[in-house]
Parts: sequence; structure tokens; C-alpha cells
Amino acid sequence: MKNIQNRKLWLVLAALIWVASACKVDDFGDMNVDPNNASKPNITSMLTGAMRTVRLGVSDGSATQILYAQHWSEITYTTISTYSGLPFDYAIFYTTMNNLQYIINYNTDPATKGLATAGGSNANQIALARILKAYYFSVVTDRWGDIPYSEALKGNNNFRPKFDKQQDIYNDLFKELKEAQAQFDSGNPVKGDFLFAGNNAKWKKFANSLRLVLALRLSKVDPAKGKTEFNAALADGVFTSNDDNLVYKYQQDSQNENPWYTSFVTSGRLDFAVSATMVNYMKPLNDPRLGAYADKTVNSLDYVGMPYGLKNPGIKPADVSLPTAKIIKKQDAPAYVLSYPQILFSKAEAAKLGWISDDAKSSYEAAIKASMDQWGVYTDAAFAAFIAQNDVKYNDANALELIGKQKWVALYMQGHEAWAEWRRTGYPALLPGPGAANPSKQIPRRLGYPVSERDLNSANYKAVQAVQGEDSFDTRVWWDKK
Repeated sequence: MKNIQNRKLWLVLAALIWVASACKVDDFGDMNVDPNNASKPNITSMLTGAMRTVRLGVSDGSATQILYAQHWSEITYTTISTYSGLPFDYAIFYTTMNNLQYIINYNTDPATKGLATAGGSNANQIALARILKAYYFSVVTDRWGDIPYSEALKGNNNFRPKFDKQQDIYNDLFKELKEAQAQFDSGNPVKGDFLFAGNNAKWKKFANSLRLVLALRLSKVDPAKGKTEFNAALADGVFTSNDDNLVYKYQQDSQNENPWYTSFVTSGRLDFAVSATMVNYMKPLNDPRLGAYADKTVNSLDYVGMPYGLKNPGIKPADVSLPTAKIIKKQDAPAYVLSYPQILFSKAEAAKLGWISDDAKSSYEAAIKASMDQWGVYTDAAFAAFIAQNDVKYNDANALELIGKQKWVALYMQGHEAWAEWRRTGYPALLPGPGAANPSKQIPRRLGYPVSERDLNSANYKAVQAVQGEDSFDTRVWWDKK
């Protein structure tokens, strides 16, 4: 009986083996396919998602850089303008750059590049991704200084990357931007590009304009290198009008509305007002941009700035000027990432420094005109009256101060650039508020590294401090020299 049972068991096993060997894997259909996960990456969606992070290049998702540049003041909760809380996270930037590196690799690998062409030619996708990646790295290094770069974006191959010197990062960014802007070809434009709609010429101008801005950052630390890179960027072609501006265009849609509309209007929070620093500079000059930047107060019907950096302000929102409702707090108010006026002010400074042969006065005045036009307040009469005033009129003896102050005004709401340019130039002569809570009581020169670096990358975290300096608000980044 036992032998009969064993014989039956072997017959069953043999039948199963025969069935398994006779069947192809495909015969099981989609049994092992997860319907909730794509089997192939959607490169177009990844690129669109990576572009959404560009809005964080303006600020950091809060008003930190806007407050550090003293364009705004805090009304109620004054932790940022009193410089409390050192660590700042940069994970979203690295996540975005990882996705961009994946797009570059996918369009480069012979095994996958043929699958990627539905989203545009390989060269165009790679060029655009390289430019965006360089931009994000420039934002991160300008805020934190030395950062993971050469060993970053390696995925599972390196969870603890070293920190590269900012000087080395800058040198590579110049190379990356120059090569990338020359890499575009005549193939299909990139799909999913909501910033420049697949316009390669616009992307080239942005890459070159960013190179120009980064080159000017070197004005004190390495002027020879800065001059060379500045002129190379000019030769390759930069912004020539406000039509070239890189703008993040928010929508009249709750899923993609301007965050300041969400904060002020949807949530009804009145946390920020235009600073007294800004109002008190613009108002005596009858600057027509003031009405585009701020609303008159509810109570006095005048422009009144909020004192900056108070520990316990005790001031009512109705007594100070809030950001203007007609522009800043609109649901679809745009966010300017890099602008034509900034390029013109940079050219004016470069001319004064002797880097280029352009006329500094002409570029300076053109920059003010372009800024007024950007904010919709330009008229011939208003412009002529404004630049004729002694505190605005170009004067070669104090040209750098004039350029620096007017550039600061023009960079309103471009918090990252405004803070970076103030650190580099020292104009205007901003003072910390009386409520400063950090040990030095001075305006921050950089952001503190994320806690994750200290806890999960401790050896490299200690090493970078030995090179760059203490992980504090007061340690200056490489190009920020006294």
C-alpha cells in the first residue's frame, strides 16, 4: 500500500515538473505585475516634478531669506528675524537633484535612452536636467557653503558623502552650465517643461544668466576668475528683456496657488509686513515700486513699515503696511527666480569694476527701468523723476553703493538672491534687530546644516567644520568676504 502511495506521489511531482518546463513565463500574463506601480519611469512627469522645486529657489518655503534681507518683518512670531533655530533642511533639493540625475542617466544609458525619446530628444532632456541640477546646487551651496557634491547623488552607493569646498563646486558649476547650454540640439523639444515651454533658446539664456550671476559672486574672493566667467557668460548670451525672466507661474487653483495667497488670504494669517527698513528707504524717494510692494495701512492710510527684529512687537497688522494684495497676495502671483533687472545691475557693477567695457551708468539706469516695468509701474515721467534725485542719480564716486541699494530694492520677493547679494556687497548697510537671539546678535551669513548630517554623516560633518568653520550663522561661505 505504501509503495502505491509513493508511486502516485512521484507521478504527481513529475506532472508538475513537466507543466512548469512546458510553460513560458509570459503564459502567466500579468499575475506578477503590480498595477499600482509603473514598470517604467515616466521621465516627463519626473522632469515636471523637478521643475516645481524651482519655486524654493526664491525662498526656502518660508520667508527666511526675505526676512534676512529685511524686505519683510515679522508681526507676531519673530523667531526668524531674531535668528533663532540654526538647522535648516536641504533634503528636498537633494531629492530633486537625484531625480534630475536619474533623468540624465536614463537618457545616457544605451539600454534605456531609446525609451526616453518620447519626452524629447536625449540631448535636450540631458541639457535641461543639467541646467536645473546646477541651479539647485548653486542655491544649496550659496546658503550652506561647503556641501556634498562630488560624492552626492550616488543613491545606495554612498549614503555618507563628503562635503566639497564651495570653490570647487563653483568651478564645476561654471563647466556644467557652459557645457549644458551648448548641448541642446534641433531634436524634439522637452515635454513637461512648464517654465519655458520647451524653448531651448530660453534655457540657454537662463544658464548663461545664472553663470553671470555666479561669476559676480566672486568679485571679492577671486575677481580674475569672476571676470573671465562673467565675460564668457555674456558672450554666450544672457537675458535681454523681462520676457526672458525665469518665473514660476502659480495658478488660480488651490493645488498650485501662490503660498502667500494661502497664508494671507486662505488661512487669514497676518504674520508678515513690509519692513520699516524697506519702506523708510523707498518712501522718501517717491519710488513708484512701493505701491506694488506694499499696501497702505488700514488705520493711517499711509505706507508704514514694520520695525524689524523685535522680540515682542505688540504691533497690530492694521497699523503697518502688508504686502500688496493686488500683486503679492494674488492667488496666481508669479515668483521671480532670476530676472532681467538683476542681470542689468550685475552688468552695471561689472562695468564699474572694469570687467566689461559697457557704460555703468547706462546699465544702472536700464536696470531701474526694467525693474519698474517688471512690477508694472513704469512711466517715462515717473522714471525720469526718480533717477534725477540725488540719492538715486548715478555718481561714479559711490556707484557701487548706488547699484547695491537699487539692486536690493529690485530683488524684492527674490529672497535668496537679495540675501546673497547683501552678504556679498554689504549694501544696504542692514542692522540686526534689537531682539536678535543668536550668540553674536548679527544677521546670519549662512544656514546651519540639517540635523541628519550631524547624526548620520558625523565623520564628514566634523571634517567640513575643520575646513569651513563652525556650523553656525556667523561662519561665512567662501565668496562672502569682508
